[in-house]
Amino acid sequence: MKATLVFGGLITLCASHVILSVPGDNSQYVEGESRYIWMADGEGKPVLVDLQEPVNEMFLNSRHGANNRYWLFTRNNRNSHQVIIDRDANSVRNSNYNGNRPLKVIVHGWNNNGNSPMNPLITSAFLNNQDCNVIVVDWSGLANQGYNTAVNGVPSVGQHLGNFLVWLINTGGGNWNNVHLVGFSLGAHIVGIAGRQAGGRPSRVTGLDPAGPQWGGNSNALNRNAGRYVEAIHTDGRKLGIMNPIANADFYPNGGRHPQPGCVTSLCSHGRATELFASTVGYNRHVGRQCVNLAQAEISACTGASLNMGNGIVNKNGNGIFGLRTANQWPF
Repeated sequence: MKATLVFGGLITLCASHVILSVPGDNSQYVEGESRYIWMADGEGKPVLVDLQEPVNEMFLNSRHGANNRYWLFTRNNRNSHQVIIDRDANSVRNSNYNGNRPLKVIVHGWNNNGNSPMNPLITSAFLNNQDCNVIVVDWSGLANQGYNTAVNGVPSVGQHLGNFLVWLINTGGGNWNNVHLVGFSLGAHIVGIAGRQAGGRPSRVTGLDPAGPQWGGNSNALNRNAGRYVEAIHTDGRKLGIMNPIANADFYPNGGRHPQPGCVTSLCSHGRATELFASTVGYNRHVGRQCVNLAQAEISACTGASLNMGNGIVNKNGNGIFGLRTANQWPF
């Protein structure tokens, strides 16, 4: 059962912190200090999360990483997934998986599942742009536990995913130079672990507003060792997302923080990373300019070299901090 709280009125916290219970309002959240933060449930509605909630050790001792489910989409089955079963070669042979195509892997965040809106959004963008294999990772059994329990289970999910990808390519064919991993929030840390578990062989790893709470100084967080080229898109830094640069190239659209254009809540700004990425796969027109430092990125005053944010180009390269502005609605 999720350790979440939804209250009306005023919530008075220990250490004299006071948070107004306006759903989704994280304006008084202080990174590394606050105990409570608003996050989204599976329907996008705000729930108040206790960052000191007990971890469900009994659940963590179950097969949580081994419970990952792998859903394959291709141009031959855009709207109906085929299940690839880890270590079952027949499930690969009897599917539309083709090792000659590029492989895209999408991993959702906390309180989500394989059917959450970000998955069909990004899957469609990939398939419209390229004939490829898309695998959506459903880790909802763990993702729908309490936040701290999910955080503690992320390493197992990522390790199992990394081992699965090694097995899949060895069994069904493929080329690591054509592998692109994409993860949102906790999913960003999962693809980071998966990439490292696979020896850093994925050509590209993209973290979409990598989760911030409980990840500062966490050795399991997404980092540059996850793949040949690692990119992060920050949209709710210092709240639901990490603000500091952690990748080869870190993009800070609209300052990398809340409010993103058109967003009222921090939850919206956090999720905006998935929409921006899907848009860049389809249109590839969001150009970042290199920044001298993070402070310059926060005010979108960067004037250095250009690098397109996001997109689906698997052999992309770049290094540094990049800032840019976007619009407030699709395709931004």
